[in-house]
Amino acid sequence: MSKLTVETRKKLVKVSTATIATCLFKRGLKNQFIQNVKPLKTGKPTMVGEAFTLRYIPAREDLNPISVFTDKEHPQRVAVETCPVGAVLVMDSRKNARAASAGSILVTRLMKRGVAGVVTDGGFRDSAEIAALSIPSYHQQASAPTNLTLHQAIDINIPIACGDVAIFPGDVLVGDDDGVMVIPSEIVDEVAEECARMTIFEDFVLEKVNEGSAIIGLYPPTSQETLAAFENWKKKK
Repeated sequence: MSKLTVETRKKLVKVSTATIATCLFKRGLKNQFIQNVKPLKTGKPTMVGEAFTLRYIPAREDLNPISVFTDKEHPQRVAVETCPVGAVLVMDSRKNARAASAGSILVTRLMKRGVAGVVTDGGFRDSAEIAALSIPSYHQQASAPTNLTLHQAIDINIPIACGDVAIFPGDVLVGDDDGVMVIPSEIVDEVAEECARMTIFEDFVLEKVNEGSAIIGLYPPTSQETLAAFENWKKKK
């Protein structure tokens, strides 16, 4: 059963990965930002969804010819056809972008099925076509060779590593122009609530900075005057 409620999803869509990183750091979680992964196109709506995972291992030539795609149970194809609506397909490609994790046809299929986004710590082929799709997509760099040359799809929906982050099925991924944060599923509701409050405060701070206020005592709020001003600001807003 999904742990990501509609209410929590709505909150996370409105917060930044930077805010989430700070919130998780307060809880002792320092390594939740997927490394060396960037959006194929910036400016898209924030990606939010539960992780549905696919793991690749190094390809062994005798086990990974192009004929493997005749198998209806091929893990990559099964992942594309079974990733739940609203989830994020996240792939462990061993940080190896020398061959593609997927291409535009598979990502288009994910988009048409209602998947919320796709992430790999490897690369995508047909990257310009994928960038033009409405589905948020994140990778290390473009790569033309088929995944079969280097990657062998092996497991679906198990714990994986992606960009040096441990990702468990059901963890919540949030992606914006900065990259992708991973929120453990057990704390997603409380993190979303705190991040929503932090975002409101940051809006207040930015308004004050634009008015000429100094940072000391304002951010972080170490003075009672700042806290009082924030409460008055919230009432007016």
